[in-house]
Order: sequence, then C-alpha cells, then structure tokens
Amino acid sequence: MTDGADVTAAAGSGTDRPPLVVVDGANVVGSVPDGWWRDRRGAAERLRDRLLDYPGPAEVVLVVEGAARGVASVPGVRVESAPGSGDDRIVALVAAEGVGRRCLVVTADRGLRARVTALGAEVAGPRSVTGPPRAE
Repeated sequence: MTDGADVTAAAGSGTDRPPLVVVDGANVVGSVPDGWWRDRRGAAERLRDRLLDYPGPAEVVLVVEGAARGVASVPGVRVESAPGSGDDRIVALVAAEGVGRRCLVVTADRGLRARVTALGAEVAGPRSVTGPPRAE
C-alpha cells in the first residue's frame, strides 16, 4: 500500500497498458482547507488541472460528484461524473478498467480503501497529488 508516498511507482506497471490512476475528487479536494466549499466545481477543476502534472505514462481519471458534476475532461485527465456515490463509481471503475493492469486509487477514505484493495488496487493519500500542506 502506498500512502502519500511517491506515486510515480504506479507508472512502471510492466504491462502494455498504462496504469490506471483513479482520484477521489471530493476526498482529495476536501483534504485541503482552502475554501473549496464555496466553489466545489472550481475546486474540482483546479484539481483536474493539477493532475495534468501527474508523472506518466498513466491513465488518470478524476471522479467527481455532487456540485462538481459536469467538470469537463481535458487531454491527459478523464473526468467521470458519478450519478450517485463517488465511491461506488470509483469501485466500478477499478472493477471494470483495473483488471490486468496496475491500478492506484488516490483517497484517504478508509472504507473506499478497503473496497478497492479487495479488488487488487493500490492506494495513496491525497498528498500524493496535492503535495504537503501549505504553511499559512
């Protein structure tokens, strides 16, 4: 299990398909107290744009829910709007697209971590994509 460590390890999967990196948008956005609650969609867009710097090769998927639904995909980051629970959508993505390839889920949600590791995914904490907390 990876936890906030170097997520570049997911890029060396050893298969022909690049690793799948699934980011729990609500959980990662909520891990940084920067006023995200005033503009959830804008916070999800900023996270999406930050994910463009993810070290590749990797297929990066940002899962959004609630007020962040409808954030557009950009080249390099596919955005999936969960019709209901973001956690359920993440589990479905890992089950459908993570088979036969390395899969990393970025979240701090313990329940979600248990669900995806049962499917063979690795996990990393939000800081693996947001960086260390900023000094005030």
